[in-house]
Amino acid sequence: MTKDSPMSSVVPVMVPMPAERPYSYAVPEDMRVEPGSIVRVPLGPREVAGIVWDGPGEAVAAKKLRAIAGVFDCPPIPEEMRRFVDWVASYTLSPPGMVARMLLRAPAAFDPEPPTEGLRLVEGMGPDRLTAARERVLEMAADGQAWTKAGLGHAAGVSSSVIEGLRTQGVFETVSIPPRPVVAAPDPAFGRATLTDGQAEAADRLREKAGADAFSVTLIDGVTGSGKTEVYFEAVAAALERGKQVLILIPEIALTQAFLERFHDRFGAKPAEWHSDLAPKKRERVWRQVAEGQLRVVAGARSALFLPFRELGLIVIDEEHDPAYKQEDRVFYNARDMGVVRGHIGGFPVVLASATPSLESRVNANQGRYERIVLSSRFADAALPELATIDMRKAAPERGGFLSPVLIEEMKKTLARGEQSLLFLNRRGYAPLTLCRVCGHRFQCPDCSSWLVEHRFRRQLVCHHCGYNEPRPEACPECGTLDHLVACGPGVERITEEVDQLFPDARTIMLSSDMMGGVKRLRLELEAIAKGEADIIIGTQLVAKGHNFPGMTLVGVIDADLGLANGDPRAAERTFQLLAQVTGRAGRTGRKSLGLLQTYQPEHPVMRAIVTGDAEAFYERETAERERAGLPPFGRLAGIIVSAATRQEAESHARGLRRAAPQAYELDVLGPAEAPLALVAGRHRFRLLVQGTRRADIQGFLRDMIKAGPRPRGSVRVQVDIDPQSFL
Repeated sequence: MTKDSPMSSVVPVMVPMPAERPYSYAVPEDMRVEPGSIVRVPLGPREVAGIVWDGPGEAVAAKKLRAIAGVFDCPPIPEEMRRFVDWVASYTLSPPGMVARMLLRAPAAFDPEPPTEGLRLVEGMGPDRLTAARERVLEMAADGQAWTKAGLGHAAGVSSSVIEGLRTQGVFETVSIPPRPVVAAPDPAFGRATLTDGQAEAADRLREKAGADAFSVTLIDGVTGSGKTEVYFEAVAAALERGKQVLILIPEIALTQAFLERFHDRFGAKPAEWHSDLAPKKRERVWRQVAEGQLRVVAGARSALFLPFRELGLIVIDEEHDPAYKQEDRVFYNARDMGVVRGHIGGFPVVLASATPSLESRVNANQGRYERIVLSSRFADAALPELATIDMRKAAPERGGFLSPVLIEEMKKTLARGEQSLLFLNRRGYAPLTLCRVCGHRFQCPDCSSWLVEHRFRRQLVCHHCGYNEPRPEACPECGTLDHLVACGPGVERITEEVDQLFPDARTIMLSSDMMGGVKRLRLELEAIAKGEADIIIGTQLVAKGHNFPGMTLVGVIDADLGLANGDPRAAERTFQLLAQVTGRAGRTGRKSLGLLQTYQPEHPVMRAIVTGDAEAFYERETAERERAGLPPFGRLAGIIVSAATRQEAESHARGLRRAAPQAYELDVLGPAEAPLALVAGRHRFRLLVQGTRRADIQGFLRDMIKAGPRPRGSVRVQVDIDPQSFL
């Protein structure tokens, strides 16, 4: 296309960069685009992919107007997806271009996948000489189906030269084989499970919701092992029967091989996966086939919410309470909340499922916004584990150890019965702090305000915030004394070391997200545990992600108080959820089971709620406290993090923002103050908190505040987090 090509119209194009609005581009006269078309446009000295947006393009002087360079052969992005991008951008105060960028993460998928060259038997043709090898090939190809050369050769057990010889003689003709689906189509009627009366009643209600062309939100609140997955599978089946696509969001999807297998058992095929560990080629194929409507079910991490579904008719958000649904990078959003918005925009049902629902979802159910379905008993009437606290003030570990004698004794009994024990500690590595016994030197990250964590198995000291690492020295770098470095406090590696000393003959597995071998090894380890190939498992929070370990009858929580001391308004709720999920790993197949919580605060409301099983009392108390403090979901909250290369720059800009805050009766600005993690990856951080009533227009307030405040200059960056989940 030349510069002199005639132009017929001007359209807005959303480009994947921090743009506050679409840019205007001219459409050449010989080109056809529509809202949603994915196009190639010039942007500065390069060309990028963008999406033709809604409405007329902005008036731009003709000499400044640049033309769209090309249109990709790709289904247009649906209108409801474009509305969703605009809504997320407006709510999170993110540039729409950055939200659109999440939608355009597979650029190689914008062009169709090329067909594969195949071979098909020509009717009536035969070879000049029939050998045993040729006969096997002809038998395999006799049904008239097209084969790839490699596939036919493998199936018939012959070399490619045998097949090439038959093609040369005209026995086979060359044909194009269209791209194959990433996964087979699911069959809603394939493997219907036998449900209990309670499950069947819940499933009927969900099928009714999924069969309606209307927005609704249903919360499945069921104890661990109550069959929530089987129940929402019935909603998935109902949506598939209506010809709709389904999205199932799961935290840590890369670890949930068991879920994929359960889906296969129910529907005769696995869902397509979408997560960061997926190979690039596979990601491209999934993106394209979702856009074409070829893939009917996707199970994915939070980013799957931005796949370009053509006929989305149901979203299921499993473990809806999980913090992994919150993204805290570039665009700050909570996939649970945005999933509900996606359903509202598309006019279809959303299902939330959890054994420990978030307080926000419980309040929404209490206020009638969501329907709540309760599954109060385990499948096949399996008993919930008996739970008890171990008061560490009365049953302290041996010197140098971290396991109470009470817990050790129960582990011995469990091992003698041939059953499995799980020890949970939400702390990676060997020890959270290493210091010198002579001079008191502490190993700290040079780029963050945090201690270096010892990983003894790798002989490294590692920062869990920026990734900095250094070898663990033999001598103190401050005073030079040899062999006087001491590890303070336990991580899972240290607990594993203690277990190996106490139970040298037991088969022990340690599970942590930073294990060597990554996701592939983790999946193999989880599979081995499920098969009973381990006696004692030591793990971090990833063991609480809904896994089913049939042989597990004892769960020991090493430090049940760990999450209660960080000053986070959600600390009690998070601790309750995590401990309830972990102890719920025990006794899922009906065996008598036990959960023990090592704590210095056995009288704490969280500990009492877990041990007594009185979740309702805990939720009532926590709800009342949040309402009294005006915290979400009864009030609005937003965080602003100002970071810069120097402390002075960050503090100065944060104070400038504070001075620019408009006067609003229903909103207060707290700070600025140094963030609890004041230095991360060499950047100094100051935080402001904006708090107000539920009615307050917090987004409008923040827009005015940022607009009136100083412009970020130099190294200064400003990040806005609506509905913050972390206060570090």
